Amino acid sequence: MGEINQQIILNSRPEGWVMPENFKRVSGKIPDIGAGEILVRNLFMSVDPYMRSRMNDAKSYVPPFQIGAVLEAGVVGEVIQSQNPKFKEGDVVVGMLGWENYSKSNGEGLLSVERGELPLSYYLGVLGMPGMTAYAGLVDIANAKAGEVVFVSAASGAVGSVVGQIAKIMGCEVVGCAGSDDKVDFLINDLGFDRAFNYKTCGSIAKTIAKLCPKGIDVNFENVGGEIMEAVLWNMRDFGRMAICGMIADYNKAEMSPGPRGMGIIIQRRLKLQGFIVFDNPARNMEYIQKAKIWLQEGKLKYHETVADGLENAPTAFIGMLKGENFGKQIVKIA
Repeated sequence: MGEINQQIILNSRPEGWVMPENFKRVSGKIPDIGAGEILVRNLFMSVDPYMRSRMNDAKSYVPPFQIGAVLEAGVVGEVIQSQNPKFKEGDVVVGMLGWENYSKSNGEGLLSVERGELPLSYYLGVLGMPGMTAYAGLVDIANAKAGEVVFVSAASGAVGSVVGQIAKIMGCEVVGCAGSDDKVDFLINDLGFDRAFNYKTCGSIAKTIAKLCPKGIDVNFENVGGEIMEAVLWNMRDFGRMAICGMIADYNKAEMSPGPRGMGIIIQRRLKLQGFIVFDNPARNMEYIQKAKIWLQEGKLKYHETVADGLENAPTAFIGMLKGENFGKQIVKIA
């Protein structure tokens, strides 16, 4: 097992875009465990947009990262030592652990998962928080129905790609946007989106959406905010619903931009906008996992990962993900 535990700590808080110097790699001792604790050898970790908010010293639904402390992420790992009766050596667990090779835990918040035909990294993506978020947003927040038009921003990302596929399974018409022609092709030819466009090269986003959604939009699954959200807002149908999952357009701005223009349309068209987080309905999350496993086996749900190899590459993977360089879910392979 060795005696060194490589770790990534928050070295400084970013101002605007995250930079490599905001991280620092250090070497620590592999922790000893006591009564009720386990030692986990981390195998895969996830980097996600919400982590950018945690790098700010601001109050949110999760505490901010602390300077000098090991960063946290969703991790899949193997229990290699246990003094906790709920876990035994060899168990595979999923939960929030450190950006490090080995993590000590009391087991709180960790879920045991089975080894099987599906890769363990899937529990950080399509079978994890992104997939759960997609399902909860469509079912609980947007109440999407067969025959409705669903628009997805950041549609090739970890959440958006699952949103579109679930919406198709539900019988919806699905339109999305992404940041490259390759991603647009992926949405249409691999994931089954009805239509999609490159928001960086399309010209007017609002006019492009109007052309691709001539009947208007019933459900918007919002991951981006900013100009894209504004363009969608102007194309919503009466009594449309917006499930607001993320605002990545603003995450790396030193000062927040003004909200979408034309907010009066919310009144005119009697729109419903609701933000949500994945922890709101644990029962719904478990329902999704059981369905998703079947959909994956049947080929109804497809999944793509971008994998960075090595803990030392986690900061670069995180920064790249914020810039949209990843294709599908961004994963870091630790061991």
